[in-house]
Amino acid sequence: MNAIDAASPYQKIDAAHWARVFLVGDLHGCYDMLMTKLERQRFDQKRDLLIALGDLIDRGPQSEACLPLLENPWFRSVRGNHEQMAIDALRTGDDRLWLANGGRWFYQLTGADRQRARQGIDTCARLPLVIDLTCGQRRMVIAHADYPLDHYVFGQDIDGEAVLWSRKRIGRHQQGRGKAITGASHFFFGHTPVSRVRHYYNQYYIDTGAVFGGTLTLIELTSLPF
Repeated sequence: MNAIDAASPYQKIDAAHWARVFLVGDLHGCYDMLMTKLERQRFDQKRDLLIALGDLIDRGPQSEACLPLLENPWFRSVRGNHEQMAIDALRTGDDRLWLANGGRWFYQLTGADRQRARQGIDTCARLPLVIDLTCGQRRMVIAHADYPLDHYVFGQDIDGEAVLWSRKRIGRHQQGRGKAITGASHFFFGHTPVSRVRHYYNQYYIDTGAVFGGTLTLIELTSLPF
């Protein structure tokens, strides 16, 4: 696997700039499902913000429709391991890992459609690994798979591969050996499909397997009671 590069691994967002801020779990090409969820929430593209946990692409039916979401001012995302596989495949020409994990959709595109998808994947290479959201008095940290340190500090060095791939922390939680991460009030992760949102200490796992027949979890962060 290639080294994970990111010009700006961390990005700060202040929820005060939007009326409402939502967080969505791993999309994996489930574009229509997302649009239905947003419509039910009366999501206002002029006033609200949606943050995604990465893995916008692969496995689902509409990967090429999910990438253009990144062009919208009301949409933000961290990078997921599936974006990283696509980035690496197009940079190196070695697409075996990506193809084994749902990347075939890209090669089924032709002409302008493939070019647009390539441009979208290039945009993914500029996505942060971590979004730091200030929400009133709460500090919320959003990353795809894990924040691989026990104390959070904005801007500190992190293992990018662990941020995108690691399941060690949720494994420890499932074995009853977990603990809180200090330095922020909430941590939100995707990557590991779960049957329902899982809450361990101050960490929430919200990839509820939309692409595998589960549901797509959408949470309004600005109205959380916890």
